[in-house]
Amino acid sequence: MPVLSEDSGLHETLALLTSQLRPDSNHREEMGFLRDVFSEKSLSYLMKVMEELQAASVHSDERELLQLLSTPHLRAVLMVHDTVAQKNFDPVLPPLPDNIDEDFEEESVKIVRLVKNKEPLGATIRRDEHSGAVVVARIMRGGAADRSGLVHVGDELREVNGIAVLHKRPDEISQILAQSQGSITLKIIPATQEEDRFKDSKVFMRALFHYDPREDRAIPCQEAGLPFQRRQVLEVVSQDDPTWWQAKRVGDTNLRAGLIPSKQFQERRLSYRRTTGTLPSPQNFKKPPYDQPCDKETCDCDGYFKGHYVAGLRRSFRLGCRERLGGSQEAKVPTGAESQVLLTYEEVARYQHQPGERPRLVVLIGSLGAHLHELKQRVVAEDPQQFAVAVPHTTRPRKSHERDGVEYHFVSKQAFEADVHHNKFLEHGEYKENLYGTSLEAIQAVMAKNKVCLVDVEPEALRHLRTPEFKPYVIFVKPAIQERRKTPPVSPDSEDIASSLDEQQQEMAASAAFIDQHYGHLIDTVLVRQDLQEACSQLRAVIETLSKDTSWVPISWVR
Repeated sequence: MPVLSEDSGLHETLALLTSQLRPDSNHREEMGFLRDVFSEKSLSYLMKVMEELQAASVHSDERELLQLLSTPHLRAVLMVHDTVAQKNFDPVLPPLPDNIDEDFEEESVKIVRLVKNKEPLGATIRRDEHSGAVVVARIMRGGAADRSGLVHVGDELREVNGIAVLHKRPDEISQILAQSQGSITLKIIPATQEEDRFKDSKVFMRALFHYDPREDRAIPCQEAGLPFQRRQVLEVVSQDDPTWWQAKRVGDTNLRAGLIPSKQFQERRLSYRRTTGTLPSPQNFKKPPYDQPCDKETCDCDGYFKGHYVAGLRRSFRLGCRERLGGSQEAKVPTGAESQVLLTYEEVARYQHQPGERPRLVVLIGSLGAHLHELKQRVVAEDPQQFAVAVPHTTRPRKSHERDGVEYHFVSKQAFEADVHHNKFLEHGEYKENLYGTSLEAIQAVMAKNKVCLVDVEPEALRHLRTPEFKPYVIFVKPAIQERRKTPPVSPDSEDIASSLDEQQQEMAASAAFIDQHYGHLIDTVLVRQDLQEACSQLRAVIETLSKDTSWVPISWVR
């Protein structure tokens, strides 16, 4: 047998031991095992690494690392890791029952055992009208029942954890299922024909209304309902049930779907409520005043800001509209076909602005006190190469300093009325016997220059802009409403001033609430105005994201 010297390395020693193994008849299997172990290349490499580490000089960084690895705390952490990693955390299910009731001898019985924690089981039940049996009505996507693949729609439920359910009400059975924790055992008679497994769905809907299943007496199972807020995007994963869809909120970490009323069912409910008078018609709402363009009646001739002329900022024709309607407080909204729209869901898709594509139209709507004209002036004047506004039309005579197509498009009354007849105006009105209006062609002309067109309109005009051509991004600007601290008045005059300020705050709050209630489903973002410069910075930041980030838009805009 070769003699090992003191200079022999660990891997050389290992190789020598391997070569000297001679299996005999009594220990052939043991010797074969040892030979395999010592012949492993990974063990030889490990020995080589250890030898190199022992022979090499230790640098300060290596010494510090060695000391850190040798600390009791780190060794304890590694030991805990090894202990936890070796444990088995799979649930331990109880043994199956040895005997089955005689009632099931002639029927095909399936015993299903599921692991259920605090989450719902993910299935709803109903009583069959003809047989009286308790059957599975639906399986919720992503729930425990769906993940198991063992429970199907139409299965007859006989027992839950050994409790017979044939003569119990569905709500009593649901209570038993909800209270069960850990493992749950179901005795089931399978449906004669299992339904096809779910197909993947990629239908996304933007909710146009708020929904709370706890307030919905029609939902088959409130615990299975999915609450959502208006403007939230939902992924509808199943429309098999024409009354109750299954959906998930986009961005939710919860993988289990919930029940929401289907579009058809929600429209029927709203239509019935409107017919019976429990849902007021939009035509019966009186709107408060919206954003006022200017306090001066002479604002028609003032379109300059910091030396730059910005056209299309004066909306004096809207004052004329209000005068003809008998005052803004008496105006009713909305009108026409829009008043019959029942707000349920809108199918949407992801949209990404592509290089070379025209910028999206940016639409501003504002409640009382928003001062949109100042905001729009500031943004356009600071960067006229990127931003612009639509040049309005008017029938009033051109003044000496004005240029056609810059301050206004000056047209005759006959031409203006002809354009109105052909629906070429987004908004139009009369002020001091002159007609004013913003045309769709003027907006298109700005977009054709690859500039971001800023328009501020009354909310009723949004229906004319929501087209694939404009792809409008709607920003609701409202003033910051501050609560006034109650302090004793110094004088009667100061008390009157404080009362007037309170009334203004209330009017601004009412105006903002009205827009949010009736047009909130059309709004993409809300900008609360504190001061002009801050609001301008926020607006520009929002606009910059339109060309970078993806957003949800009506699916008809991208098809």
